[in-house]
Amino acid sequence: MFVVTLIARADRRNLTPDVVRPYAAAWESSGEAIWLAEGEAVRFSIPSMPSDYETMRARLGEQQIDLVILPEAASGKKRLLLADMDSTMIGQECIDELADEAGVGEQVANITARAMNGELNFESALRERVGLLKGLEEAVIDRVLAERIVLAQGATTLIATMRAKGCYTALVSGGFTAFTSAIAGRLGMDENRANSLLAEGGVLTGDVRHPILGADAKVEALQDLRAKLDVSSTDIVALGDGANDLPMLKQAGMGVAVHAKPAVQAKHDTVINHADLTALLYLQGISRTDFVV
Repeated sequence: MFVVTLIARADRRNLTPDVVRPYAAAWESSGEAIWLAEGEAVRFSIPSMPSDYETMRARLGEQQIDLVILPEAASGKKRLLLADMDSTMIGQECIDELADEAGVGEQVANITARAMNGELNFESALRERVGLLKGLEEAVIDRVLAERIVLAQGATTLIATMRAKGCYTALVSGGFTAFTSAIAGRLGMDENRANSLLAEGGVLTGDVRHPILGADAKVEALQDLRAKLDVSSTDIVALGDGANDLPMLKQAGMGVAVHAKPAVQAKHDTVINHADLTALLYLQGISRTDFVV
């Protein structure tokens, strides 16, 4: 069996029984549809993966409604959550914000966009970008955190609800510990892993501590925490937006590309393009009435 979940944007709430009914009928839904939030989220079961999945996803996307179909075994509540940070749990790319302060914002942002779309090697692109930050005062990090970094919509509710249900939450980023420690603390996450910017005398050296945490390290984090917590892959939900997140997403029982780069969406079927991060709760069958806000 497979579980179909339809999720509308919370500010539109345009998901109605009339929208849902044709899909449930065409895909031979078994049982009643379960409404997780009126106008916003619904799920129902079907016997097989429909051949017109991509076509229907595009059609619903025109109404800003997300469609996700998962094997029944992968659609339950999770015990471990791993999340990317930049452009996932927050709305910005931290290195781009630092670069803007250093006067090289456009140059670094271009490299970031290409790296996250899988057009450049992540490690070499990170070294190049960090090199352009050489000489920037370390104190700028705190100012960027205070003035430029904003949590992604739904992030606080996602983490609070998951933790209330006993889930272990980890922030796993190719960014920097100076940011992940602050964001993980702000969200109440259990741990964070990232790269470390090097500084001397309160000034960035233009280098990062090795080894660099990239795609392989994200998978290693997943495997490490899976063993530590003694959970199976079906107990894991992972979310991210960049090419360096793909291997981690594919290792998780529920790997979700959230507002992801085009190259990531082309290689991964489970995507959220319109809803906020509370969509991850709906995908587990958690009703809005059970959200912790």
